[in-house]
Parts: sequence; structure tokens; C-alpha cells
Amino acid sequence: MNRQELKNYIFDTYSVKAEYPWSKYPTFAVFRHEGNRKWFAVIMTIDKRKLGINELGQIDVVNLKCEPNLTASMCEQHGIYPAYHMNKEHWITVALDGSVSKNNLKFLLELSFDLTNKR
Repeated sequence: MNRQELKNYIFDTYSVKAEYPWSKYPTFAVFRHEGNRKWFAVIMTIDKRKLGINELGQIDVVNLKCEPNLTASMCEQHGIYPAYHMNKEHWITVALDGSVSKNNLKFLLELSFDLTNKR
């Protein structure tokens, strides 16, 4: 699933539109709950090396909240990394380059949505 497909899926599934809160990073999209305003997904384009990928170039990713007891095992999967620029115990970064299946990404998104929906 690429960046646009994920944005469309989030809107179709959760009726949430992207917000762009940072003028310095105008393409970074935040998705949050209407009620408690907590983020459940952040889509970014970052340098591959920030994830430990030994290649030049950039990659689209999404940060998702994860159960702390699942974080380490999730990061063992191809395309899933310790969270970029967020708490690495509670968040993961998922590549949006097709390396993670749509079903797995949808599962992780639903988990993030549920974990952040508590008041």
C-alpha cells in the first residue's frame, strides 16, 4: 500500500482526513481521533538511512502505535522498524513501499486506532 492508498483507506474506514500541522514538513500527514485528538497514524517521507537502511534516497512510511509486547517481534518483520522520531516502545514505523502486505498494514492500523481511542 502506498501513501495515497493508505490515506484513502483511512478516510474510507475511519472517516478521518489528513492534517498537515508542520509548515517545515508540509507533506507529513497526521491522522487523529475526533474526540480525544490523539494521533493514530503519521505518514512521512524520510531518508532511508534514518531507519538503518543502507541506501541513498527517501521512503514513505507511517508511524503506528503498537502494543509494547508486540513491538520487538513486529520490528523483526521486513519493512517494519523501530519508530522514527517517536517512542520506540509504543510505536513502530512501517514502510509504504509494498514490503508489508496490505492485510498486515490494515491490521497494524486498526491496532493503532484502537490503542489511541481510549479517553
